[in-house]
Amino acid sequence: MAQIELLLPKMGESVAEATVIKWLVNEGDTIEADQAVIEIATDKVDSEVPAPEAGVISKLLCKEGDVVQVGQPIAIIETGAAAAPAPKPVATAEINTPAAAPVVNSPAPTAIVAESEKSDRFYSPLVKNIAKTENISMAELDSIAGSGANGRVTKEDVLAYLGNRNNGSSTTKPAATAPKVEVKSAPAPVAPAPSLSGSDELVEMDRMRKLIADHMVMSKKVSPHVSSFVEADVTNVVLWRERNKARFEKAYGEKLTYTPIFLEAVARAIREMPAINCQVVDDNKILYKKNINIGMAAALPTGNLIVPVIKNADQLNLAGLTRAVNDLANRARKNALKPDEIQGGTYTVSNVGTFGNVFGTPIINQPQAAILALGAIKKKPAVIETPTGDVIGIRHFMFLSHSYDHRVVDGALGGSFIRKVADFLENFDIERDI
Repeated sequence: MAQIELLLPKMGESVAEATVIKWLVNEGDTIEADQAVIEIATDKVDSEVPAPEAGVISKLLCKEGDVVQVGQPIAIIETGAAAAPAPKPVATAEINTPAAAPVVNSPAPTAIVAESEKSDRFYSPLVKNIAKTENISMAELDSIAGSGANGRVTKEDVLAYLGNRNNGSSTTKPAATAPKVEVKSAPAPVAPAPSLSGSDELVEMDRMRKLIADHMVMSKKVSPHVSSFVEADVTNVVLWRERNKARFEKAYGEKLTYTPIFLEAVARAIREMPAINCQVVDDNKILYKKNINIGMAAALPTGNLIVPVIKNADQLNLAGLTRAVNDLANRARKNALKPDEIQGGTYTVSNVGTFGNVFGTPIINQPQAAILALGAIKKKPAVIETPTGDVIGIRHFMFLSHSYDHRVVDGALGGSFIRKVADFLENFDIERDI
């Protein structure tokens, strides 16, 4: 029998390790593909790790309570793959026929996509083997919608994608290329030593704060940040919400905050200006994401930060967005999010107005290309144009702050996008039904 290593998969952006809570299997147990074998906990979520293939648990490599690094082997699984004859590579024309079956039944643990290609998603050795055989890049693999548990990509998903690609119906946008520029690295800056007095307190960062710190420093190093600002008159939004929030809660059982209204405007703007929904790959390629998955930065009771993601936000109405926002925010505070719910974001929104801030300059949530900060809503006197002349009135204003990666988003796109969001908010239909 062949042996494969079960590795601790990456459980989300910025998560580098996890604590073993409980083994769900014992040595010698027979398991099925996708069967949960272990419960783990990170500073962000608790989750189960599935078996990539069917087989027998040969050895458990860690104990309950151990801290395990992402990518570290946690168990050895014996499979029956070695008993089967070596398969021939699948021809392109065979993808939609039963002849493709030998590929999916004979995984080669060492045959995976290039080690230089990294991803936040978990892929079984079987899926990676098919990807290598058919020359599917990691960027392409990341773009495939998964039908497995927690959105995992299965062999059926990969084969369906290949069938569409070979039939010419793939929607993957051609990657733009640019010449590489060799830049000599500057010496790493050294932080000055702090001065401590007897009344100061020196504490160790918790694991989550260390991960956030590393992620933020990496983002500033990787992406040349540019920011644009727009002040939007959101009076119609404020008046409509005040008029309808009680009726909305009675109809849908959900409290209506401003956040879903803002996310609706962002999703509409992305749909009209999809070039903002992109990522940089290999320093000189642009990956245009087809799904609009909006992350919403949320502060935790510990003071740390997490970014749950609303998948396909443009396909939800206001009631659906409200339900998603409230659910994710509530479970984030209880540390009850699933790994899939903090992955796959294509654009992020941060509501700094929650803390009374009028605007901020957010740091891009890698590998995304842009992030929007929403400021506090404030009443201001303003000139109002009327058919009989200009008058002074009290209006509700807020600042929108847009940070974007200048490698792929220029000022024209970054500035026009934030203006588009503001236009949607300013032209909000005050007579809109709930």
